[in-house]
Amino acid sequence: MKKAEVGNVIEFKNGLQGIVEKVNENSVIVDLTYMENYRDLELEQRTVVNHKNYKIIREKTQ
Repeated sequence: MKKAEVGNVIEFKNGLQGIVEKVNENSVIVDLTYMENYRDLELEQRTVVNHKNYKIIREKTQ
């Protein structure tokens, strides 16, 4: 499985999406404000996602 890098957009947990801000050994920290409906969902701004629980939607752009 390919690990996400900082700047990648990932999808996890029932379609939530976010931008990877930090890569840890077993997880990534994700900024959820990337989603248009972020405020409607009443979520925290950031969350931690295990590498096993996401898929990369878009690679970071240079």
